Amino acid sequence: MLYAILKAVISGALIAAISEVSRRKPGLGGLLASLPLTSLLAMIWLWRDTRDPIRIADQTQATLIFILPSLPMFLVIPMLLRRGTPFWAAMGAGCVMTVLLYLATVWAASKLGIKV
Repeated sequence: MLYAILKAVISGALIAAISEVSRRKPGLGGLLASLPLTSLLAMIWLWRDTRDPIRIADQTQATLIFILPSLPMFLVIPMLLRRGTPFWAAMGAGCVMTVLLYLATVWAASKLGIKV
């Protein structure tokens, strides 16, 4: 249980640090947020927990597959915000679109025989 709490604290601290940097310097915050830090932490935690290279390879491949449908969100949200859409509506629209694109990706991957 202590290990799970430690993982959550480290991961949460990283997100909080990026948020604080973004308040002062949005460009630097964006750069830090774009780094695959979450993926790297997930791989480190998974390796420590399982020592299973195949599981990590599968998780990394799935991450790659799911990056593509998440990218349009980073176009839609700023576009909506700049057009005057309220923050929560823009965020909600971006998230709904991303979920729909994820579902389409899972469907397409299954048709192509790709395991995600």
